[in-house]
Amino acid sequence: MTRILMVAPALGVPPLGPSGASAHLRGLAWAAHEAGHTLRLVAARASDHRGVHGAMPVPIETAPVPGWPSWLRRYRERREAWVARRLAEVARRGPTPDLIYERWSLFADVGARARRATGALWVLEVNAPLLLERERFEEVLDRAYAERWQRRVLLDADHLIAVSPWLARWLVDGIGVSAERVSMIPNGTASWAGDRLKARAALGLGSGDVLLGFLGSMKPWHGVGRLAGLLDRMPEARLLLVGANPPAALAEHPRVICAGQVPEAEAADLVAAMDVGLAPYPADAPPWFCPLKVLACRAQGTPVVASDVGELAGLVGEGGSLVPPGDDDALAAACAAWVGRRAPVHRRTWGRVLEEILEAVR
Repeated sequence: MTRILMVAPALGVPPLGPSGASAHLRGLAWAAHEAGHTLRLVAARASDHRGVHGAMPVPIETAPVPGWPSWLRRYRERREAWVARRLAEVARRGPTPDLIYERWSLFADVGARARRATGALWVLEVNAPLLLERERFEEVLDRAYAERWQRRVLLDADHLIAVSPWLARWLVDGIGVSAERVSMIPNGTASWAGDRLKARAALGLGSGDVLLGFLGSMKPWHGVGRLAGLLDRMPEARLLLVGANPPAALAEHPRVICAGQVPEAEAADLVAAMDVGLAPYPADAPPWFCPLKVLACRAQGTPVVASDVGELAGLVGEGGSLVPPGDDDALAAACAAWVGRRAPVHRRTWGRVLEEILEAVR
């Protein structure tokens, strides 16, 4: 068995948070625990203002993070690096691991510091090109500083796990990481089999009612805002939104059911209840993602209708249909074609993901 030190240095991705990124951490942690590996987990924080979601199989060790007044905002990036240094001190104090598994955060080098103290193998999981992502969706205060951090950390890790083919290519061609140090291993999903009949009954749906659905956070680049047009084209359908912050126009729609943020086991039931799961990304959606919503639908045999962007073709496979991004008529036609049919169940578990990671770094 392997002694694993799991590191989650990003303040915005606490292990007990509500996002898919946090669910990813929980999935791998439980997979390691259930496989009999010795697991230790250190994180910048266990949860945040969004509340506690899910549980971890081991205690979460944290580094105290003091408040940060708004007038110090211009030093935010230095603060992130400072938090990571404090977390590295926590990581180095415990038993010596065989493997350090760190979720990459732009201004963090916890794994590098823990490796120097322990001699353990440092594996870095890459979920996005973080500097590019931050420039697009947030703000980079000091690009040269961020670029130095990005290159130094990515080139220093012993092995890198890219969750999509796009990211694997970017690491090799864009950063200069040697190809033999990069493994492309897609995300996984929870192993629960959802109870379709129970969930549909709880939602007040009959056997002939059509339920379209969306799972996940509803950010502008997820394309959820266009789903009112889909309902206009499918007057017989209802739409189930599972996640926080639905657009106001949809939240007030008479045929929209807003379930909010729910536990993962309940989410599996709700996904199973859907006749079609939706991934309606716009044409300019980030091409590097590996969305858990698609894997969750495939795990329940719920057909997925997704925009043909990024790496979605490989994830959807025979479990649904791809349509041109922004084409509402094509989206409606593809959904209608799947009503009354189920897709082949394809359950890629976090246990399988962990096995692939450990095999890749041996």
